[in-house]
Amino acid sequence: MKDAVSGDEEMPIKERVLITGAAAGIGRAAADRCRAEGYEVVGVDRDGDGIRADLSLPDATAAALEEALRGGPITRLVNNVGIVRPGPVEEQGFDDLEIAVSLNIRCAIQCLQALLPGMKAARFGRVVNISSRAALGKERRTVYAATKSALIGMAKVWALELGGHGITANAIGPGPIRTELFDQANPPGPRTQAIIDAIPVRRVGTPDDVANAVAFLLDARSGFITGQTLYVCGGMTVGASGS
Repeated sequence: MKDAVSGDEEMPIKERVLITGAAAGIGRAAADRCRAEGYEVVGVDRDGDGIRADLSLPDATAAALEEALRGGPITRLVNNVGIVRPGPVEEQGFDDLEIAVSLNIRCAIQCLQALLPGMKAARFGRVVNISSRAALGKERRTVYAATKSALIGMAKVWALELGGHGITANAIGPGPIRTELFDQANPPGPRTQAIIDAIPVRRVGTPDDVANAVAFLLDARSGFITGQTLYVCGGMTVGASGS
């Protein structure tokens, strides 16, 4: 892809990628992998060295996106930021639902809307939504599973709407991944150990496992893959080990 400048000269478009929640866990691993792939990474998070913003707030998200786009168009997007509020359904409060919808769903839509003009102008785009294996069902995850399922559904819709512009949209469904978020939602104990024991590959995943899948779907050569969900779960979507 090239971006015309003065006269007959041309220069390559910067290969820029926006990653939300890039300061830790899967987001940080994805950012590191993208830099290794040669992309210019624009990370947005409450912490870290990138653009700092509370992405649960629409106005803060808008300001962060405006800052991100000052450096030029961004044709790759990783919607990674998210929140989990575990608990049985009778204890899931509407405040839990409100913040999960804002951070896990609204933010993803808002980011794509901001980047779409640049993607359409370039006739190229890659969108990766970080969903979860919990979208297939997991105890104590009513709100989380609902919002992560939405990311899968939205990727399918975007694939249909944007494919003609050279833009692909896919989702990744991580299984148990050793991150701070996983540790917070799964404290040490029999319940967590049962999760680990049921993983067919006999280990918890790492953020780098997911980052590898992110890099694959962001690649320009992955243009015939869209509307799909890639589960990075050690085989848990196939079945529980020993069952």
